Amino acid sequence: MGFTLAKAGLNEFPPIFLMSLRFTLTAAILCWFFPPPVGQFKVIFILAFVSATLQYGLTFTGLKGLDASTAVFLVQLEVPFGALLASIFFKDKLGWIRAFGMVVAFLGVGLIVGTPNIRNQMLSVFLVVLGAFTWSLGQIMIKKMTSITGFQLIAWLALFAGPQMLIASQLIENGHFESVRNATIVGWGTIIYLGIVMTAVGYGIWYHILKKYDVNQAMPFLLLLPVSSIIGAILFLGERPSLNTIIGGAIVIIGVAVIIFDGQRMASKK
Repeated sequence: MGFTLAKAGLNEFPPIFLMSLRFTLTAAILCWFFPPPVGQFKVIFILAFVSATLQYGLTFTGLKGLDASTAVFLVQLEVPFGALLASIFFKDKLGWIRAFGMVVAFLGVGLIVGTPNIRNQMLSVFLVVLGAFTWSLGQIMIKKMTSITGFQLIAWLALFAGPQMLIASQLIENGHFESVRNATIVGWGTIIYLGIVMTAVGYGIWYHILKKYDVNQAMPFLLLLPVSSIIGAILFLGERPSLNTIIGGAIVIIGVAVIIFDGQRMASKK
């Protein structure tokens, strides 16, 4: 439900500033309970910049200009990007089936982008797609870290990401004071949900799973993201995705599913 609530929060806060408040809250809660990763601060600083500051800055700036139901389909490109990067950095065999799944996923995105109401929002589309690529790159970097737990990682990653995003927001956004002064219970509730439920708890669990299990075992659960996000967007934001968006999104999900489950099949043969 993060995309749905974040969309509501973007009506009250600039995107990168919203993410800064989110990660600052996460750090303020978790850093007391998990020891600092001595000797890894440089790596975590870089990881925070790639997988949090850059990725969330791109994705949520793009989300501001799109419906949540459209953006969540575009974000599914994280999976084909992840498979491609894994083949480069981990020498995972891509195979023709997963390559076919990538083509299908990108065809689905092409159908979504061709929707008339999206044609004037290509910058937002580009930002979300680039954010998906950056997220995948961040997960590759996280997978290479073996001496830090999932909750410890998100705690100290958030400690670096919050100030990074605040600096970035000060440089390219405006209206910070006004947004804080005029924020409603919806805006503050969004920050609490994103900071505690989605980041401290959700990403802490995700990073723990990502470090404990093979990526191909964890990825299928990402298929739940568009389902819950679209239901939330329809129920709480009143969005009505066009037929082209729904069809294109379904094609994207099919392509992503092909990549994920073929990855599982190949991993089971190792």
